[in-house]
Amino acid sequence: MPVTISISDAFDGGNGKLLKQQANPNDSSMIDVFLHIKPDVYTELEEIVHMQYFSFRASLNGLPEQGKQKVNYVVSNAHRASYPQAWPGTTVFYSNDVEDPDSWKRVQDTFYTQGNLSWEFEHDTTNGQQSIYFSYFPPYSYARHLQLVAKCAKFVGSSSNNNNSNCSVQSLGQSLEGREMEYVTVGTGKSVCWIIHRQHPGETMAEHFAEGLLTRLLGMESESGKVDEQVERLLGLYTFYIVPCMCPDGGVKGHLRTNSVGANLNREWATKGDYEAPTLERSPEVYHVLNKMEETGCDMFVDVHGDEELPFNFISGAEMIPKWGKRLESLHGAFTAAYSRANSDMQQTIGYPPMESAQDALKYMNVATNQVSNRFDCLAVTLEMPFKDCLSNPDPEFGWSPKRSRQLGSSILAPLEYIHPYLRTEGDDAEFWNQLPAQDAYIPPTDDYQQKQHSQGEFQMLQKRYFSDVLEIHKKNPMQ
Repeated sequence: MPVTISISDAFDGGNGKLLKQQANPNDSSMIDVFLHIKPDVYTELEEIVHMQYFSFRASLNGLPEQGKQKVNYVVSNAHRASYPQAWPGTTVFYSNDVEDPDSWKRVQDTFYTQGNLSWEFEHDTTNGQQSIYFSYFPPYSYARHLQLVAKCAKFVGSSSNNNNSNCSVQSLGQSLEGREMEYVTVGTGKSVCWIIHRQHPGETMAEHFAEGLLTRLLGMESESGKVDEQVERLLGLYTFYIVPCMCPDGGVKGHLRTNSVGANLNREWATKGDYEAPTLERSPEVYHVLNKMEETGCDMFVDVHGDEELPFNFISGAEMIPKWGKRLESLHGAFTAAYSRANSDMQQTIGYPPMESAQDALKYMNVATNQVSNRFDCLAVTLEMPFKDCLSNPDPEFGWSPKRSRQLGSSILAPLEYIHPYLRTEGDDAEFWNQLPAQDAYIPPTDDYQQKQHSQGEFQMLQKRYFSDVLEIHKKNPMQ
């Protein structure tokens, strides 16, 4: 009986379509499997069909007991992805347990050649690898999301921490497909901190980050809900509003960047030209969050994402918006520096190049960080994690992973505590930046992370873009 391969994406967050399978022309012992990534729904504002995230299960049939089979997987429409220049250096994840986020490892020999993303894998019945899941990044299922929300609700009700008297788990409203937009409130402090995650559903590391943050804030690692001393201090300084998943519909569908009707939520925070946003008809996820934010105010805002191209964690700011000045610049510098000190996976120098002019910034006022910073005159940042391995602390076997995402979420409390005294300074303390050490100075980020090669004339500069803007790459040419 010949060995055949079945490809399935019929699970929460799955994305992958089998095109064909055939014998490898150069190796008779290998089977070639050709696949396509399924696109998101067409995005009206950006005039593009996003795609890049994939997650599928490969099952081998006809493999004898204690048998092995080499398979060459080829994603043949990789060149049509939203960020094709991000594929070089990418290593695909694999696991035989889709529900265990820490079981995923990387296929280190992943290649992008002639527009195809490919990797070889040897399936082996003796080690449970007859059926294997492959993903761009390990999924965060809606079932896991509901478990996280339920666990938060349990600890909110049972926590022994006095600062948790203001704790609650509530819904802001519903997504277009009827899923609740849950948020967690915790803390009694006067300063309001909003942290939202996973506006782009394929950036699953963002919700792993949320899990790490909420686990520490609510003391969910202990049965009693007891928190550490730093958390106790933070809960007295801040009232946190945390949205663990902004785009549940897109997550279930395996989308990269859009909700169920093609809205890129991080372009829905303000009306742009004739394109009205946010609306209940197209982007209720943003509509409900922004309405609640108007009610509570905002002194600090963090929008958690993943970046396909840069192999680093980094902080992107609201440079050059109308409210940008020495105060916001200094807060941004101090926050990023303190985060880098708290967790060596964060760094200050690599990231999206800042806007060069106020005119450039005005084009992106529909982006969450810019809109919130300007509307509330507060520090607002976009936190990006890599799909690739993190070159700050390389780990070829696991790369940047769900576990490290959770750890980065847990460690954000240190920079939040550090900058708290300066968020709303007045009087003699208004020019607080004069008190900060030199190491906290704002550093304009660059995407030239290969400076050594650059100095040797080997570096090719990445195509400049702001906020992962695909229009800078595709120039409004819709993907077919």
